Amino acid sequence: MKRYVTFLFVLGTLATIGVQAQVSDSLFLQEVVVTGTRNATDVRHLPMTVSVVGRDVLTAEYQTNVLPTVMQQVPGLFVTSRAMMGYGVSTGAAGGINLRGITGGAGQLMVLIDGHPQYQGIYGHPISDSYQTLMAERVEVLRGPASMLYGSNAMGGVINIVTRRPPVGRDLITTNINLGVGSWGTVQADATNQIRSGKFSSTVAAQYERTDNHRPRMGFEQYGGYLKLGYDFNAHWNAYVDANITHFNASYPGSTEKPMYDADQWITRGVVSAAMENHYGKTSGALSVYTNFGRHKIDDGTTDPAKPTQRYFRSKDALTGISLYQSVQLFEGNRVTVGIDYQHIYGYAYYTSKETGETLDTPNKQSGKSYRNEIAGYVDFRQELAEWLTLDAGIRLDHHSITGTEWIPQAGVVVRPISTGEIKAMVSKGFRNPTMREMYLYPPSNTDLKPERLWNYELSWRHRLCHFSYGMNLFYLKGNNMIQTVPVDGKPRNVNTGEIENYGAELEAAYRIDSHWSVNTNHSLLHMKNKIIAAPEYKGYLGVDYRTRRLTVNLGLQYLGGLYTQVGDDEKKENVCLLSLAATYVVTKNLSLWARGENLLAQKYEINLGYPMPRATFMGGISVNF
Repeated sequence: MKRYVTFLFVLGTLATIGVQAQVSDSLFLQEVVVTGTRNATDVRHLPMTVSVVGRDVLTAEYQTNVLPTVMQQVPGLFVTSRAMMGYGVSTGAAGGINLRGITGGAGQLMVLIDGHPQYQGIYGHPISDSYQTLMAERVEVLRGPASMLYGSNAMGGVINIVTRRPPVGRDLITTNINLGVGSWGTVQADATNQIRSGKFSSTVAAQYERTDNHRPRMGFEQYGGYLKLGYDFNAHWNAYVDANITHFNASYPGSTEKPMYDADQWITRGVVSAAMENHYGKTSGALSVYTNFGRHKIDDGTTDPAKPTQRYFRSKDALTGISLYQSVQLFEGNRVTVGIDYQHIYGYAYYTSKETGETLDTPNKQSGKSYRNEIAGYVDFRQELAEWLTLDAGIRLDHHSITGTEWIPQAGVVVRPISTGEIKAMVSKGFRNPTMREMYLYPPSNTDLKPERLWNYELSWRHRLCHFSYGMNLFYLKGNNMIQTVPVDGKPRNVNTGEIENYGAELEAAYRIDSHWSVNTNHSLLHMKNKIIAAPEYKGYLGVDYRTRRLTVNLGLQYLGGLYTQVGDDEKKENVCLLSLAATYVVTKNLSLWARGENLLAQKYEINLGYPMPRATFMGGISVNF
């Protein structure tokens, strides 16, 4: 009860500040996003809720992965963790992304890179260690179903990583190198070079990190690189190709009650895409092709080191797609976007002998191969009826080669009673097709599974004033056909029997006090009819930033309340307050020193049951620019 009272107090205080502040239209900027609609659009004209985390925030604490920072900045978003660095995959892994109680671990939440879906082709979940800060210009998070634009797996929302590109307007060559060391033998290093020469641009980046982490047999090592080449043919047409590859080696220690030995993982993930874009006054669009792929080699490990396993689990997967859309203004105040998406999803899971390397015959559906195709068309219609009113409606027809055809509608309205504020109302449908694992792999598999479906209803208010902005959301979502594993005739089986019903509230605010000080805060309340692991009932964050010409300090305080680590008869949950601090000092024009501390209150807590998180940890290093 105390946390709810605190939430309402904060809400009332911010509203009071907002009323007292003076309006200044010239001091706030239009925030343009691409995630809620395919073409760049002022977020004030979209009925959905989109949060934007820019590169200055993503790099302020020198995090090598975007997810820790995005989790702090976006209300209702939570990412599981079990160590100082590295999420891993398979049994006991972290990196599970939850938004409003909808979990990416079940494939219900999608990560995009430049609007292209990224998920493991067999299991359907994101691979969280792949989302590196070095490639991100900004991250846009759409809270609520985005299946109308992005199809299956976007039923709970999307996280869109928009990749970097040198600024337009002048030729330049810039290079940045970051080096850091810290607790538990942790090392991180990355280097980025950007070039703009006339119509040509390039971004090249490389990264390496490793750590022993705070428990035995929990080491993590990762390296990879990113390349993006762009060319502007003229003022209206441009093209780019990019590629991102990352490889990591992770060790799984097991829980504290059931330690594991030799549970090692060797994972390679890659993304390649190419796009041709057009930009005219009344129309814009793009044609893109992309593929994301993975190679996984996993030793399941043993509880008895004297009895090592004799085989490796291996998998190959790929998601290859084509996306075509065009947005056009047919008449005054109108915008119509028409698009077509095609995806080919491939997965192959098998076992090989450690001794000979040959593929093994395995019983009980432990191996399998699957090819699935998905084709869809969609139309999104947006109309400005007046300066104060926008209507938006869209529909998608999605056909899956296994589960058939699905219609996905959405509709919303934006009312602007004042020039600096808007009320938004939204209703949208989300869905998820069953994965290869759920349909074909392991004894619970079921080839008769149907798509999961969810409806979301949302009401929000946004207000921008002089140096101050805030927003509030209320949402209600209800879903059925959720895939669960239940006993059928005495044997476990995947069936469409589950339901989900969540509702809650979200608040976010930011205030620039003066040229040196600024604060931002966000809070979320979540009620779940059926409780799930790793979706806190309350999540709050307060950030305080201090800047001078040479010194930048970022202080963050995050509170998690009602964080379930186990549900059912033996329900367990955590309440924890986490303090972080990051500082950067500019020594010269080209050299900066930085330091970061996390869990500075040395809290004892778990996010994954049986995996205690590290107490206070520290990192420090240098940043060189030339």
